[in-house]
Amino acid sequence: MRSRNDLVDLARQAALNAYAPYSRFRVGAAVLGSDGITYTGANVENAAYPSSSCAEANAIAAAVSAGVRKIDAVAVACIDAPTPEEAYPCVRCRQIMSEFSVDEIHVTAGPGSLVKSHTLDELLPHRFTL
Repeated sequence: MRSRNDLVDLARQAALNAYAPYSRFRVGAAVLGSDGITYTGANVENAAYPSSSCAEANAIAAAVSAGVRKIDAVAVACIDAPTPEEAYPCVRCRQIMSEFSVDEIHVTAGPGSLVKSHTLDELLPHRFTL
């Protein structure tokens, strides 16, 4: 099993592949599936803003495409944000995490090593479920 720091490092590496010509905020994500395999994604912006896709959603889609149905942890790194407070997953991504029962979310930003860790209940209380 990968450590929190390993996931964060993978998320930072994934952010280097982001396509962010509009926001200039490169974001990477790494997800640890219950299968023990790590999947990564980067944000991909589009001139038609709603067509953009978040790093977290892309990493989760990669895991799901490989057959994962439970994700243990997600690390998110916005390497261009000055603080983690500016790097948190959007509500859409939080709801996607809910679908796959994510246990832990680790957020970091900039070149520093500060990582903030949370449960999904902390980031998305009273989430939508069927």
